[in-house]
This record gives sequence, structure tokens and C-alpha cells, in this order.
Amino acid sequence: MAKYKKKRARELQHDRFRDTANTLLDSLGNRLEGKGKAILYGIVGVVLVGVLVGVWVKWHNRKADEAKRALGRGIAIASTALSTGGPGASDPKAPKFSSQQERAQKAIEEFQKVAAKYGDPYRSEARYFIATNLLYVDRDGGLRELTELTRSNFPEVATLSKFALAQEKEADGKYDEAAQLYAELAAQNSTAVTPNTANLGLASVYQKQGKKKEAADLLFSIVDAARKAKDKDGAPLPQSAAASAAAEKLQKLDPDRYATLTPAFPGGDLPF
Repeated sequence: MAKYKKKRARELQHDRFRDTANTLLDSLGNRLEGKGKAILYGIVGVVLVGVLVGVWVKWHNRKADEAKRALGRGIAIASTALSTGGPGASDPKAPKFSSQQERAQKAIEEFQKVAAKYGDPYRSEARYFIATNLLYVDRDGGLRELTELTRSNFPEVATLSKFALAQEKEADGKYDEAAQLYAELAAQNSTAVTPNTANLGLASVYQKQGKKKEAADLLFSIVDAARKAKDKDGAPLPQSAAASAAAEKLQKLDPDRYATLTPAFPGGDLPF
């Protein structure tokens, strides 16, 4: 009986609130008579939409932060140094892995949680990390997943997957396939994998194919363009890591060609 009374009291309180709200709406509607109650309800609708949008944005930001933290946990696992067994080798509280396979499997499990719980782009990013770690425990499966991800609707995921696939093709000695992938990446002009980075990979493939001139030409073009690049004030730009690596490779591959390059400015060829 006491529970019923409390419940009924809440119902009556709710009814009073509803009645009061309706009275206020009707009163304001009478004041706007001639302009139509539609104006009033339109204003109320706008306010409600604003409240709902605010709630959604807050929820979305919270979920995005949560997804990023979850991805971060997987990345931290994947980048954990392997345990050497020596004293003080690592943080005693940090996870320890004795092999790449063990570490990769644990990272995969963490990324699978992200893929199962969150929507894109976090799901696709998690799939990319799953694929790259899968190479250590199921190489064929990892290659299949990377191939599929090259067709991702998210450009960064597709580009990174294609670059990882090109590297694996090169490692497997499938130089024609690797060269095609690197060339496609260079033509994309992406910030995820820059043309210089892709061309550096392509030059590496050419060198392994015995195409010394093609490799030297490509390396020369990377370094030459980088050394001649200026900022808006006409000052030389710092060299990228890819340009620095290309200069080092060209000097070993073709010293005479390297000697014809524009001299590097002091502090040039820096790994930026």
C-alpha cells in the first residue's frame, strides 16, 4: 500500500507538471494568436533538437576518446620490447613476451575488441593493426587481410595497407608485384605514405632486380628535388627522412651520380 501511494504520488506529480506545461503552452499560444501556434511549437522543436544534438556530440566525443584509448592499448602491446630475461630489462608491471608470435597474438586480441565494439574509422584502423600483427602468426591470413584493406573506404587505412603489402611482397621476392604497389602509392601523393617514401621502396626493388640505372635515377630525383626545395621566404627546407635515406643509398650505389647533386645546405639531410 505504501509503495502504491508513492507510485501514485509520482504519477500525480507528473500529471501536474504536464498540466502546467500545457497551460503555459496554451497561454503563450493565445498571445501569438494570429501568427499561429506553429511558431511556438517550431521554437520548442528547435530547442529540443539543440539539446539532442548537444547530447549526441558529448556521447560521440566520449566514445571517440574511448576508442582511441583502446587502440592505444593494442599499439602499446604491439610495440612492447621482447623480454630478454635479464634483471631490470623492462618495467616489472609491463607485459612480457618471449617471442614476436606471442606478442602479436596478444595485440590481435586487443585490436579485435576494438573492431567488435566501435564503428569506423576505429574498426578499420583496428583491422589494419590486426592484419600487420597477423603476419607473425598466420602470414597468409595477414596478406589476405591487407589485400582486402587496400580497398578500404578510408584512404589512410587503404594507403597504409598497400604500403605494408608492398613491403611484404618485396620481402617475399615478388618484385614485380611490389614495384607496382610502390608505383601506385607514389602516384597517390598521400600524406600517410609520401611519394618519396614510396619511391624509396621502388628504388629498393629496382636495385634487387638488378636495375641499377633505374634505381639511381629514382634516388637522384628524390634527393635533387629535396635539396632544391625552398620555403616561402626562399630558405632551404629541412630534408625528410626519405630524402636523407635516398642520399645515403645513392652515394653507395652510384657515387659519381651523387657527386653531381646540389650540395646539401648545412644541417640538411635531417630525419624530419
